[in-house]
Amino acid sequence: MNTDVIIVGAGPTGLMLAAELRLGGARVVVVERLAEPTGQSRGLGFTARAMEVLDQRGLLPRFGPVETSPLGHFGGVRFDYTVLPGAHFGARGIPQSQTEDVLERRAAELGADIRRGWEFRELLAGEDAVEVTVAAPDGEHRLRAAYLVGCDGGHSAVRGAAGFDFPGTPATRRMYLADVVGAGLRPRMLGERLPGGMVMAAPLRPGVDRIIVCEHGAEPVEQDGEPDFAEVADAWQRITGEDIHGADTEWVSSFTDATRQVTEYRRGRVLLAGDAAHIHLPAGGQGMSTGLLDAVNLGWKLAATVAGWAPDGLLDSYHAERHPAGARLLMNTRAQGMIFLGGADAQPLRELLGELIEHDAVKRHLAGIVSGLDLRYEVGGGDHPLLGRRVPPVAVHGTAGQTSTTALLHPAQGVLLDIADDAAIRDAAAGWKDRVLTATAAPAGAGQPLPEHDAVLVRPDGYIAWIGSDPAELTIALHRWFGDPAG
Repeated sequence: MNTDVIIVGAGPTGLMLAAELRLGGARVVVVERLAEPTGQSRGLGFTARAMEVLDQRGLLPRFGPVETSPLGHFGGVRFDYTVLPGAHFGARGIPQSQTEDVLERRAAELGADIRRGWEFRELLAGEDAVEVTVAAPDGEHRLRAAYLVGCDGGHSAVRGAAGFDFPGTPATRRMYLADVVGAGLRPRMLGERLPGGMVMAAPLRPGVDRIIVCEHGAEPVEQDGEPDFAEVADAWQRITGEDIHGADTEWVSSFTDATRQVTEYRRGRVLLAGDAAHIHLPAGGQGMSTGLLDAVNLGWKLAATVAGWAPDGLLDSYHAERHPAGARLLMNTRAQGMIFLGGADAQPLRELLGELIEHDAVKRHLAGIVSGLDLRYEVGGGDHPLLGRRVPPVAVHGTAGQTSTTALLHPAQGVLLDIADDAAIRDAAAGWKDRVLTATAAPAGAGQPLPEHDAVLVRPDGYIAWIGSDPAELTIALHRWFGDPAG
């Protein structure tokens, strides 16, 4: 074996996965066809749940001051996300290029082998290993690993080579995206619907605007490379009457409303994550964030499998947990596209949503979907309302002093929070001390959501796997998620 895991694609998903695998002790090679990062700002932030995930690995401070907005939208209908406790519309104004830089530096610090200018060509998947052929600047290479993960985007070569089924709905429209310089546009932050289509303009920094152009009747076309800005400016002028042909651009791209998801996230020793597993209309900045959550869910499970301590079925739980999350993403982005981009025929739907969204229950539901805060996995072990949900980010105080549930997750190990200071609980977990950190600590302050007299077992990805006070039940949960005890 050249390595334990080969990752194809050095976008946010692939880089986050590389870091997670290294935290779990797996050897990682990342191959990326681009010799240098694009520097493009396609994504402009991440959701509230993705922010928590970055924070639990100590990465959020690397982005500098992070601004969030309580006000967001669903399908262009604005509402206050803070009706759901802890929710917001996400981190705003962070270009994807910065996110990729932070994640690449982190993966390299942890020892990931990142090889740029190496393009995936062929795959041979066997029962015991995978063999990958790549084209590199110095010629063709073959790499052999225990597992391969395709994080190579919506046109994933890995997905095609491994024969994954990718059903869904084909594109019905073509849209343009560009960062324009010197156009002097008035802000259209949530977009403006006009007879000819929809346009959006949002200032990124002085003199630079992000624009989106969706012209009614613009059918999708197969095109090599990105469109010329003249195409974008022509469409903008047809819709708005404004001439922006004289503006400069930092980059130009196009996208469609095609919506697809693979039927399985794992085929033997080949797995998919991020846009390689699901594509959709960009809406609410959810795409990149969902890829990060895919990576954090998969990373510890795949590392445990490579290390040899993963219990039966742990790696398969990646598909079981993330496929429904991806399906929910596709459902809500399709709905938003119908509301936001539909013409006059969609106006009654917009009006109805405007009425419904006045109800707090509807706001909470929609905020939970878009922020990712409504996510709950099936983990078994009882019916406590926090089971399967992410551990709340709260301060805790105990024998080791003041810390937080977020800080305890920095090493990407499991965490047993011994709130009741119960020696029997600690003894039950002793055999897993190489995989689970036991912290005797209670939440600091009143009004926090964690139980006062129980223990809480948290998986490395931050999700609660067990709550209770019975050592025998804890032992069952430890076996289920962390395998047999050492020795």
